Amino acid sequence: MGAARRGRDRRAEVLHPAPGRPRFSGGEPPSTAVVGGGIAGLAAATALAERGIRVTLYEREPQLGGRLAGWSTRLADGSEATMSRGFHAFFRQYYNLRGLLRRTDPGLTRLTALPDYPLRHRSGLTDGFARVPRTPPLSAAGFVALSPSFGWRDLAALDARAALPLLDVRVPEVYERYDGVSAYDFLRAIEFPEAAHHLAFEVFSRSFFADPRELSAAELLVMFHIYFLGSSEGLLFDVPSEPYPQALWEPLAGYLASLGVEVRTGVPVHSLRPLPGGDDELEVASGSGSERHQAAVLALDTGGLRELVGASEGLGDAGWRANVAGLRTAPPFLVSRLWLDRPLAPDRPGFLGTSGYDGLDNVSVLDRWEGEAARWAARSGGSVVELHAYAVDEGAERKEIQERMVARLHEVYPETRDARAVDVRHEWRADCPVFPVGGHPRRPGVRTPHPAVVLAGDLVRTDLPVALMERAATTGFQAANALLARWGVSGQVLWTVPRAGRSRLLRALARRAGG
Repeated sequence: MGAARRGRDRRAEVLHPAPGRPRFSGGEPPSTAVVGGGIAGLAAATALAERGIRVTLYEREPQLGGRLAGWSTRLADGSEATMSRGFHAFFRQYYNLRGLLRRTDPGLTRLTALPDYPLRHRSGLTDGFARVPRTPPLSAAGFVALSPSFGWRDLAALDARAALPLLDVRVPEVYERYDGVSAYDFLRAIEFPEAAHHLAFEVFSRSFFADPRELSAAELLVMFHIYFLGSSEGLLFDVPSEPYPQALWEPLAGYLASLGVEVRTGVPVHSLRPLPGGDDELEVASGSGSERHQAAVLALDTGGLRELVGASEGLGDAGWRANVAGLRTAPPFLVSRLWLDRPLAPDRPGFLGTSGYDGLDNVSVLDRWEGEAARWAARSGGSVVELHAYAVDEGAERKEIQERMVARLHEVYPETRDARAVDVRHEWRADCPVFPVGGHPRRPGVRTPHPAVVLAGDLVRTDLPVALMERAATTGFQAANALLARWGVSGQVLWTVPRAGRSRLLRALARRAGG
């Protein structure tokens, strides 16, 4: 049922669930509360409902999608537009997320490919990935041959012994060895060239909305492995051809309804109380009242999970509760979307990563790939541009940051200097997980001390090389699988990029280097 597909990488790994019946049978199916309607909660609800489990999905916001939600807004010219929290890249390594989307779009026709992922440094150096071979080690060699910021001389200057772990990332062992080192310190130790730091920090570290001095080097190594050195899917990606609600979540909500899932948007869950008499009775108190369920999936963001567990006395033991209470969120980030009265130059890419521009991390030209934005641009003769600024200083004056990011846009794309903004939306958020140095042992996993309560989301620890949206989808399916196994039902088949380096020789060298 909706199994993920491997993609082009023949070394991708399949993970089979525990054996069991294909569907629940022989009595009243257990009722499960899925708390959170983002990617993780939607994946869990899908896997459970497909196998005959009764599911109630609670989402505190008016719309599904979590950090990929969208909502309607009216522009100053009277147009209806869909605003969101910003651009997300759907990489080809996201096997399980793409498997979820295939439930309503088997051919993934609602995703469209961007031809390149250019990265521009303020110094003028620009890297891209369109011409880079996708299969390691050819990908590394091809990138070095083509890159103006990381060449053969830089490769020769690396501390080979210190850099070998990049070629043999094994999960979860990588956390045991490198979680106590920051991403910044690791790159300094291997003598990664200064000119190429934007490749590591803007592509990988700042994807976690974190300062590289605060980010675990283990997470950086896993990211290198997923996207570049451990997978042959490459660094190119797809994007939805319409806004998130229309392209992704409204079709999936209809699919869940056809399976009997009760979706309750605008309904927060306040507490979860295990009832005496066994491990299969939970009282869920929500905005729609109190109800009993036999299991629960908590698929919340960091702050939401902390708040719910803190309000749920008797859930879990003291150590687990302390670990949840200690979870941190990344610094604030800004998404600014501008509807401009004139088009950008025709050669501007749909997405551009930027570095050295006073905190501007990327620029998207939505009308190059999103249907709604393209239709607005065609009617108005304008363009729709989106700016991201990650890991903003919490004490910064927000209006000043907003103005500075627009000024940097004018520097990156000078033709915008004389453009008039028909309308602007600024979204400030601070709800993404952060993976600090030394934090991995305390990060909660899918299973909790209560056998009928499981966790899912991109904050959740898992022993697979996944990150960001794919971690959310994967842990959502893993959470469902854990509950299904209790009921003797076989769960979701999963795929992952290889869980170790691709070359036996390089793995052996890395082990020798590590002592």
